Amino acid sequence: MTTILKNIWRYPLKSHGREELRQIFLSVNRTIPWDRCWAIAHEQSSADNRSWSPCINFSRGSKTPQLMAIDAKLNETTEELTLTHPNLPTITVNPDDDMEELVDWAGSLVQPERAKSARIIRVPKRGMTDTDYPSISINNLASHREVEKQINAKLDPRRWRGNFWIDNLDPWKEFDWVGKKVRLGESELEIREPIQRCLATTANPMTGERDADTLGALNSWEHQNFGVYGVVTKDGKVEIGDTISLIC
Repeated sequence: MTTILKNIWRYPLKSHGREELRQIFLSVNRTIPWDRCWAIAHEQSSADNRSWSPCINFSRGSKTPQLMAIDAKLNETTEELTLTHPNLPTITVNPDDDMEELVDWAGSLVQPERAKSARIIRVPKRGMTDTDYPSISINNLASHREVEKQINAKLDPRRWRGNFWIDNLDPWKEFDWVGKKVRLGESELEIREPIQRCLATTANPMTGERDADTLGALNSWEHQNFGVYGVVTKDGKVEIGDTISLIC
C-alpha cells in the first residue's frame, strides 16, 4: 500500500494558530516556509532575535491550553497575520510592526498565574521549532487512530500540531524511520527522532479546553511519543497526494 501525504500545516506564530496548505517548497536545513517564524516570549524569557531558544521561553499550549484553539492565516506578501479564536475578536496584524496589539490579544488567553506574554521574537531564517535544529514534524494518521481506540473517543488530529500528516502506513511504523531518509514529493528528509509529547495535546483545538488524556494513552505503549522529526536534505516541492517512501 502506498503511503500518501494527506495534510500540510504550518504555524506562523509559535503555539498561536495553525494554517492548512495545499503545497509548499522545502529547502535544505530549513523549516516549512514561515513555520514558527514568530514566537511570543513571556516576561521571564531570556530569548532574543539573535538565535534559537528552547520552548520554555515562550507562551505555549502546554501551559495555556486556550492557545490551542487559535486558527491562523498568513499573507506572505504583506506579512500580515490573521488570527481567530472562539472567545476573541479576529485580529489582523504584522507581528513585527504591531507587537503590542498582538501581545495584548494573545496574552488575554494566558491564565493569571502564568508568566505574562511580553514581546515578539523573530530570528532571521530560523523557525522557532521545539528542536535546536530546523525540524519538520511527520505524523501518522494510523497511529492517531490507535490513540483514539485507546481513549475510546474521536480526537481532532490538529491537537498534535503536525506539519505533515500521512496515511496508509501501519500504526507506529514511522518510528522505524528514525536514522533513515525518506522521499516526499520532490524533496528528501532525514528522520532524526520521535517526538515526545506534552500537555498541549490534551487540549481540544476547537475549544482550547483539556478534554483527553493523550499522554496516558501514549504511556500505555510505554512511551510518550507521537510522530517523528525530519530535516530536509534535498530541496523540492511537496503537495497533497504526494507519496512518501523510505530511501535507505
